[in-house]
Amino acid sequence: MEYQAHDFSHLLGLKGFSDALLKNHFTLYQGYVINTNKLHEKLLTLVKEGKASSPEFAELKRRFGWEFNGMRLHEYYFGNMCKEKKQMKEDSSLYQQVLRDFGSGDLCKSDFVATGALRGIGWVIMYYDPLAQRLFNVWVNEHDAGHLSGAVPLLVMDVFEHAFMLDYGLKRADYINNFLDAIDWDVVQERFEKAQ
Repeated sequence: MEYQAHDFSHLLGLKGFSDALLKNHFTLYQGYVINTNKLHEKLLTLVKEGKASSPEFAELKRRFGWEFNGMRLHEYYFGNMCKEKKQMKEDSSLYQQVLRDFGSGDLCKSDFVATGALRGIGWVIMYYDPLAQRLFNVWVNEHDAGHLSGAVPLLVMDVFEHAFMLDYGLKRADYINNFLDAIDWDVVQERFEKAQ
């Protein structure tokens, strides 16, 4: 079964994100879906042809993680955004976890923002580690490297240039502030509940 691109057009008109930026970003995401499907099929074909030990197979296998994670991280990213401003509910289990792991909501936010402000391209992911029952805000430099094994992504922010340059130029901090206003905390809470 092929992966299908999700329709995130409901985000058009999102405050702080021009429709041109969002449409470009949706097109980039759709490319990851297409390439994930193509690579999956090509890898299966090479196995069927007895070429699983070929250099071509090895390089395509390595590339698969980049395309798949590019697809999935964009789904998390667009999926945890909404047009209406929402706050994390102070009586939620997620907020209680934030207090345990960071001491306050403000410290968690400061850590997330500081992570997003790091020089370079990548992702900021609030992960929940179900084994240790802890939250971490993590910098992931490339789609296919730097993830916390076994941890569940709860909140994902794209900090590759394509996510903000069209609207913000080099003003990444302004982009981050507008992203924070667009977080759908109900979705993040739901991801947290499923991860426990």
